[in-house]
Amino acid sequence: MVDEPLVLGIETSCDETGVGIVRGTTLLADAIASSVDTHARFGGVVPEIASRAHLEAMVPTIERALKEAGVSARDLDGIAVTAGPGLAGALLVGVSAAKAYAYALGKPLYGVNHLASHICVDQLEHGKLPEPTMALLVSGGHSSLLLAPDITSDVRPLGATIDDAAGEAFDKIARVLNLGFPGGPVIDRLAKEGDARAIAFPRGLSGSRDPAYDFSFSGLKTAVARWIEAKRAAGEEVPVRDVAASFQEAVVDVLTRKAVRACVDEGVDHLMIGGGVAANSRLRALATERCERAGIRLRVPRPGLCTDNGAMVAALGAEMVARNRPASDLELSADSSLPVTDPHVPGASHGHAHGHGHDHDHVHEISKDNLYS
Repeated sequence: MVDEPLVLGIETSCDETGVGIVRGTTLLADAIASSVDTHARFGGVVPEIASRAHLEAMVPTIERALKEAGVSARDLDGIAVTAGPGLAGALLVGVSAAKAYAYALGKPLYGVNHLASHICVDQLEHGKLPEPTMALLVSGGHSSLLLAPDITSDVRPLGATIDDAAGEAFDKIARVLNLGFPGGPVIDRLAKEGDARAIAFPRGLSGSRDPAYDFSFSGLKTAVARWIEAKRAAGEEVPVRDVAASFQEAVVDVLTRKAVRACVDEGVDHLMIGGGVAANSRLRALATERCERAGIRLRVPRPGLCTDNGAMVAALGAEMVARNRPASDLELSADSSLPVTDPHVPGASHGHAHGHGHDHDHVHEISKDNLYS
């Protein structure tokens, strides 16, 4: 067993090429190359463009991370890479690069889960995760409540979005308000100048007969869009700041209420929040307020670690090495729909095949973690 494993992590699930280097739970380097500006004019991520950008950025970003960390590639104890979920083509670039480096250097390879990595990254800021960990992950593709007794081998979904994820709703409402892409940061900024009680937008799946931990933001998105359209049809000015504040409040109200309820129901005295929407200032504030009231300790990484990055992949990889988890084989394949119940992928010989689903989309509407996405 390696006490403080030195691991390089590669993240290419969407449109950011992230490379992180971690020693144990200490972050040594976090290098990112983003192609977000290229996608902004399309109003969403174009998978083919994202994949090409990863190809071009991969080697320079790895070299930059090694230089920043002050280590040689030969010093590494392992190479970790996001094997899924995500855009199939983008994932394949990262997985292929990780396999090449692992083979050339004679280092073990660890294919890890994007969502489990978002939980594990908190170790880089707040120390070892409690066991079990209750995590609320909120991004463009995911709104999930997860219970993780062991982040390397046992992650249990308690609830998830049944339609639009939280970050996706932010982007779609921003589009209706003509605020551009990505929508999360600009809505957060405008909401600070608006009245969150101005408009009573609905709270999805919050009735007594609704699933306790599942999320739905499609109805909210439709209600906000119709409210805006009605104002415009009547020739009235749309109060953009009040709409942003009221919409944002409806999202974070449901997220925090369900997360705190899950902690209480499961007897867990802490809550970790991760994913791109965890950078939202109102989500952080309301979560802090409700957790304090319920006697729950809140753990939220700094915004730069909430968005997609290689550091989170390296963090989970280092934990795999430290706990002597089996390395993935070199037949490891990307899986665009990898379930969160698989925090670690041993490889194709163990039944995992190539992912499917997103690489044929012309424009990927689900924004991404780093974009509130």
